[in-house]
Amino acid sequence: MDIRQLSYFVEVARLKSFTKASQTLLVSQPSISKTIKNLEDELGVLVLNRSEKEVELTDAGSLVYEQALHIMQSMKDLSLSIHELVQVKRGKVVMGLMPTVGALLFPQIIVGFKSQYPGIDIQMVEYSAKHLEIQVNVGHIDFGVTVLPVDTGLYGTFSLLKEDLVAIVDSQHWLASKESVDLKELEEESFILFSKEFALYDVVIQACWQAGFEPRVVHMSSMWDLVCEMVANQQGISLIPRSMANRLKHLPIHTVAITSPAMVWELALIYRRNQYLSYASREFIAYIQTHLPNQSL
Repeated sequence: MDIRQLSYFVEVARLKSFTKASQTLLVSQPSISKTIKNLEDELGVLVLNRSEKEVELTDAGSLVYEQALHIMQSMKDLSLSIHELVQVKRGKVVMGLMPTVGALLFPQIIVGFKSQYPGIDIQMVEYSAKHLEIQVNVGHIDFGVTVLPVDTGLYGTFSLLKEDLVAIVDSQHWLASKESVDLKELEEESFILFSKEFALYDVVIQACWQAGFEPRVVHMSSMWDLVCEMVANQQGISLIPRSMANRLKHLPIHTVAITSPAMVWELALIYRRNQYLSYASREFIAYIQTHLPNQSL
C-alpha cells in the first residue's frame, strides 16, 4: 500500500466516479482502476461497489476511506513542515476578525509585520463572534479575534484587550448631563443592540438580567455605523465597548459609564488546539503578542 493508491481511492470515493477522478487527477481511468484493484488485492477486501450508475463505498471501503484521510493529512502536514524549513518566512495567514475590531487594533500591527515578513500573505475575513469560533473550529481560518469566553477545551487563547462597556446616548438625552449611571436606571430606555449572532448582544442581555430587568430592544443590527447613527438620531441608546465609543467624536453622542453591574468586554486571539498551525501563522501570533501587549480597563 502506498500514498498514490490511497490518493486515487480517496478521489474516486469523493467524486463517486472513476471518470471524474480521472479528469481531476489527470490520470487515465484504466490506470486508476488498476491501482485501486491492487489496493483491494493487498487488503483482501473490496473497497468500492462498482455499479453502472455510481461508485459507492463498501463497509470496508468506508473504514479505509476514513483512515486514508488521516494518513493523507499527516503526509500534507509533513510536507508543509518541510517546505517551511526550506522556504523560510513564506506562507499565508488567514485571520478572522469581528467587524470594527480590525480597525481598532490591527492596522499598525499588519504594516509592521509585512515590513518584517514581506513573503507572508495576510488575508483577513470578517465574521460575527459566534460564527468566527465555528470557522476556527472547522479549519477554514487559521485563528481569529473574538470575545471571551470561549471553550478553552477546543481553543487556545491569549487576551488582547479588556475594557468596560459604556452607554451611548444622543446629545439631547436626559443622560447626556451624566458621567455615570447604574444599569438599573436604564430599565425604561429603548435599546439599540447588535444582532443576536454577536457576542456583545449576549453580554448586554445578561448584564440587564443581572440588574433585574429585561431590556426593551427596539432595533438590532449587524452594522456598527447604523447602530451609532440611530443613537445619534434619538432612536434609542446602546451599550458598546469604551474604545469604540471613543471613535464617535464626529457624532452628537455622549458616553456614560456604567457603575453597576461591572460589564467587561474582553477580546482575545483564539486558535484550535491540537491542530497544525503554519509557520506563518505561528510567526504572526508571536508578533502580535510582542507588539500588542495586553491592555486593561
